[in-house]
Amino acid sequence: MAAAMHKVDLSERREPTVGDFDDLWEELTLAQKFAASSLTQFGYRLNFIRDFHDTHIAILTCNENVVVISKGGEINTHPNIKTRL
Repeated sequence: MAAAMHKVDLSERREPTVGDFDDLWEELTLAQKFAASSLTQFGYRLNFIRDFHDTHIAILTCNENVVVISKGGEINTHPNIKTRL
């Protein structure tokens, strides 16, 4: 079954602190932790996690690039989302 693509407005942004990062990391699924770990080696950092439409996505950024990791650990390097960078 193909997952429906939803455009998501993620423009509410706040800079996470070091403590927030640890808290965010703990909220990731195991699959998301593996995927996020591989992306951090390329300079990506975990910015926030959002739950919508029964999904749990992690949003990472590197410069102006945005990456989304699904609950199952799938990395989307061209997500259809709007963020304030």
